[in-house]
Amino acid sequence: MSLKSIYYGWWILIGAIIVQFLAISVGQMVSGVFLDPIVADLGIKVWKFSAAISVSTAMGGITLIFLGPMIDRVGPRRIMLTGALICSIGLIGISFQSKFWQFFLLQILSSAFGWTLFGPLIISPIITKWFVVKRGWALAIGSIGVSLGGIITPITMTTIVDMFNWRIGYLVLSVVVFVVIPPIALMMRRQPEDLGLLPDGIKTNKATSQKENKANEAILKDTIQTYTRSEAIKTSGFWLLSIGYGLNAAALSSIALHAIPFSTTIGFTRSLGASGLGINGLGNLISKIFWGWGLQNFDSRRLAGTAFSISSLGVLIMIAAGVTQNSAFLLCGFFLYGFGFGGTIPISEFLWARYFGRQNIASIRSLGRPVTIIFGTCGPIATGLWFDMAGSYTIAFIALATAYILGAITINISKPPIVLK
Repeated sequence: MSLKSIYYGWWILIGAIIVQFLAISVGQMVSGVFLDPIVADLGIKVWKFSAAISVSTAMGGITLIFLGPMIDRVGPRRIMLTGALICSIGLIGISFQSKFWQFFLLQILSSAFGWTLFGPLIISPIITKWFVVKRGWALAIGSIGVSLGGIITPITMTTIVDMFNWRIGYLVLSVVVFVVIPPIALMMRRQPEDLGLLPDGIKTNKATSQKENKANEAILKDTIQTYTRSEAIKTSGFWLLSIGYGLNAAALSSIALHAIPFSTTIGFTRSLGASGLGINGLGNLISKIFWGWGLQNFDSRRLAGTAFSISSLGVLIMIAAGVTQNSAFLLCGFFLYGFGFGGTIPISEFLWARYFGRQNIASIRSLGRPVTIIFGTCGPIATGLWFDMAGSYTIAFIALATAYILGAITINISKPPIVLK
């Protein structure tokens, strides 16, 4: 088999794994590693560090509202190249700054206008456009980069920061982003039709076998289900998905940021907390097989509820680890949290595409971001504020476990909109 005979969507998928690895590494997975050193070095409160991370992520979500239609119209290449350049510059700036206001502004630069522009919400809509029949598997495989970021980044960056300092850590990240992202951005394409192809590598829209006939029916069904932004926002499904995944974002971003400090405050070492995040990544990675298979065979709403419930259980076990001083409990909790986390991207993107079709998916997804932004911003800040006041994360983490359950309920009562055509 020659390289030319390989469906181009598989190259898109390989690129998606790499860029999502870097996006999650520069964003959620690395913030917890830097929290304690920067708080100590700059002499600031935990909630201020949390606010800088959360506000910059929120502004990235606002940026995506305007970029969504551009992704649908012209594709991700120019957006990703711009993001790589800005992210690298911002990370270099962070490594040299010495005041909180400088750190705050540079975080906004490197996040809101940097890694966000090559992150999951840029890449996942492209995967959705390239795959219909195999969409569940494709989204699960494409999000493997997130899992690898959870495994590799916390342990690697904790080692670099502890051996050198946090400034060197940011410089390392800036170089990696600048070198890796641009070549992948150049290979990205908006959708298979732009290259004269069909989704999933289907050779023709005239079926010659039962398999091709089934695939063509799935593509036609996806086309018929197409909604525009203005049509999608009028449906209850749009709002329930937005709120459900907003609650998930509050819990997910809070735990990712505060996991290592949480581990140290309940009596474990910083290195064990970093290892816990690595175990979280392992659970995330292993789960891809389950979620990919599940999306091809079961109702995606039920899978979303299952994923959230597993993460909630993991958080509760992490809390129990502090009570029992059992490190095995802590790592088990991280694993379950990560296993549920592994379903977030593939299941959410599958749900949005199932409800509204692939044609305008980036526009619709980005329009749902404000709700996610509110929850995802408030969660980490509220968690940091609680810790600063109470000196403990326990109650805050119980609240986050509850948020997962509420999110599961919200998504499970949602329904796909009626077919418009």
